[in-house]
Amino acid sequence: MGEGRVMSTSLDRSTPPRLRPGVPPGPRPSGSGPARRPSRPLRDRLASAGFLAPAVVLVGALLLAPFATTVYRSFFDDRRISGFAGLGNYTLFLDDPVLTRSIQNTLMWVVGTVVLPLVLGLAIAVMTDGARWSRVARLVVVLPYALSGSAVAVVWNFVLNTDGAANQVLKAFGMGSLAQGWLLEWPGNTLVMIVANTWQSAGVAVILFLVGLQTIPPETLEAASLDGAAGWRKFWYVVLPQLRTVSVVVVGTSLVNGLKSFDLIWVLTQGGPGRQSETLAVSMYQETFLALHPGAGAAVAVVLTAIVLFASWLYLRRQLTPKGD
Repeated sequence: MGEGRVMSTSLDRSTPPRLRPGVPPGPRPSGSGPARRPSRPLRDRLASAGFLAPAVVLVGALLLAPFATTVYRSFFDDRRISGFAGLGNYTLFLDDPVLTRSIQNTLMWVVGTVVLPLVLGLAIAVMTDGARWSRVARLVVVLPYALSGSAVAVVWNFVLNTDGAANQVLKAFGMGSLAQGWLLEWPGNTLVMIVANTWQSAGVAVILFLVGLQTIPPETLEAASLDGAAGWRKFWYVVLPQLRTVSVVVVGTSLVNGLKSFDLIWVLTQGGPGRQSETLAVSMYQETFLALHPGAGAAVAVVLTAIVLFASWLYLRRQLTPKGD
């Protein structure tokens, strides 16, 4: 009798309630399986769609529709009554030396306008972070960004002109042999315009990197110091990895701005001499509005857009992918 009670008690303790005799199966305990997410009411989904609709309509009307029209126009020739040209406008990138040089200049702009603002912006931010004269230094660096591209071009035209400030300074210090027409020969004219663009755009990189430096937890820096890290090693292994997100923003904005640069180039050289300093943005304007080749200009615009989207996607995909994936 006592042995039966012991066996019954142990059975009751070891057997789940829904399997015990006489106990009806109840609901499955929480955590024993994946729970369904409650679906949102139709009213909430309609409200969300209503808030998103104006933005979707504006993006479609001001961005997607013009781009679709440009793609469509790129497949037609340049006659008043346009005939279908297929890929004829795109073959110009293989046959026209002006467009070939334009692609070379665009690639130079991409590299220069990404690397220089990134390196200079990071260096200036690190050197001025916490210094007494940091406010003055930041003002000097950020001030050119407040100027328009045309105003920056006017300033640098005064510097780079044949009789400009650069050559006058070289002659004053007895280095007249180095004086030259900075804007008259390729690839020198493209390189000096990249420097002028960096002078304007480095201020944004400095601001972003300063914000990133101020968000680094001081505990990590103290721990690195206690572990013996200092100087360059501390910066490379502790500070720089925590600026990864800021670096993505700086490179992304610099990449897009470099690919679509127009006003600075147009005011300084108008793509010359002999259309040697054109980028794809300038070539698009030249073909569409000056040479009156709307089909070729539309093809240039499509290729430029494809390069911007592909380069941005490739960089962001690589930088934002978690390590180990």
